[in-house]
Amino acid sequence: MLPLLTTIVFLPLVGAAVTALLPRERADLPRLVALVVSLVDLALVLWLVVRFDVAGGLQFIERARWIPEANIQYFLGVDGISLPLLFLSALLLPIAILASWKVSERPGFYFTMILLLAVGMNGVFVALDFVLFYVFWELVLVPMYFLIGVWGGPRREYAAIKFFLYTLFGSVFMLVGILALYLHPAGGTFDMTVLASSTGLPASFQWWVFAAFFLGFAVKVPVFPFHTWLPDAHVEAPTAGSVLLAGILLKMGTYGFVRVSLPMLPEAAESWAWFVALLGVISILYGAAVAFAQTDLKKLVAYSSVSHMGFVMLGIAAGTPEGLNGAVAIMFAHGVITGMLFLLVGMVYERTHTRTIADVSGLSKQAPVAAGMLAFASFASLGLPGLAGFVGEFLSLVGAWRSELVAPGFVVAAAIGVLLAAAYMLWMVQRTVLGAPSSAVEGITDLNRLEIGILIPLVVITVVMGVYWSSILRYVDPAVTALLATMGAV
Repeated sequence: MLPLLTTIVFLPLVGAAVTALLPRERADLPRLVALVVSLVDLALVLWLVVRFDVAGGLQFIERARWIPEANIQYFLGVDGISLPLLFLSALLLPIAILASWKVSERPGFYFTMILLLAVGMNGVFVALDFVLFYVFWELVLVPMYFLIGVWGGPRREYAAIKFFLYTLFGSVFMLVGILALYLHPAGGTFDMTVLASSTGLPASFQWWVFAAFFLGFAVKVPVFPFHTWLPDAHVEAPTAGSVLLAGILLKMGTYGFVRVSLPMLPEAAESWAWFVALLGVISILYGAAVAFAQTDLKKLVAYSSVSHMGFVMLGIAAGTPEGLNGAVAIMFAHGVITGMLFLLVGMVYERTHTRTIADVSGLSKQAPVAAGMLAFASFASLGLPGLAGFVGEFLSLVGAWRSELVAPGFVVAAAIGVLLAAAYMLWMVQRTVLGAPSSAVEGITDLNRLEIGILIPLVVITVVMGVYWSSILRYVDPAVTALLATMGAV
């Protein structure tokens, strides 16, 4: 029988090896190989989704001895929390490759890095042995460093080094937490499923280990005040790099909280809940306020990510079924919507050669399809009911309000963040979509068929998820219920 998860994780690695070995004079081959590999990978994930039993718990388990002397296994599996994120990773990969179709500088190396990044992204969401999880977690740093540092903007080297150092700093603390769990007598294993059901860890020990994991995950999310690497990385990264960074890499941090911190350290999670909620609310308000002050389209979307990920942290801190369902729903919806926004910013920049909001006005008269798509993505991002952005934010606020761990004042402050999101997004739409065409916009062409084709799947998912909430919650809710039962909260 085909080892489905192993194939999904490592097929991009085979593609990366092929693209790296292709002759340099055939500059068109690397993108074709990368696209074919990514589409096959997406097809396998879709098959996985079709075969997934929503009430079946952990499924498609693959286990083998890896380093028996240290009790380290090759252990993969997927449940209702990891499945949507694995699908999101597989979906955004071919979209990022198509968005990079015109890359002409060292295309072999470029698409090798894209495919190598996919190995780490897919692997994080299915790894159930801590050592394997950490290997995949660290793997994404290298290709993203090169994507920013080689194909980025004018300050690409600074942004790439800053991204690498910040995330590596967090990873060191996460490694300390992993080793602490392994060396503790009540732990003694790298098996994440065993550690999630362990009941022998003292509360004081859990508190310090939670702190170590918090630093590791919070930098990746990123939560205020660990967010400063994100705007630089987004502004300097190529379009595909921004799409994958916002769509997948940020979700690795929040996924870590849900997969590791909550089930393995439940008492510490309860003790830390007020602090996690506080930083989440600060991120919501700070990200929204700073987004308002931006003159660069890419920076505005980057700071909006800080704000939206704050809602994920609030839902996680709540520790309620609604809160955790909302957190996972935001992770998925944010990846789709923000990926769409970064794609559109890249498409507009390619035509106007500017990202300054004041210089990109009157798009609706010169490029109506691009303007319509930008307005649609902006409405989805601000949480308009009927679109995907509303689902998770609504549930996270309801879950936080019902939680005994989160003060009602935090929920009220987070709700103000929703209003601020509407304000800065509408402000941006007014200045770019409406008005008389600026000199940079005059004469530009509208989106072509390839660009529209790239965006359509994201538009469809945004509408379907926003109207039919069960399209994602039917997978997530049983897994959340099982998680809370493990924590003793249900």
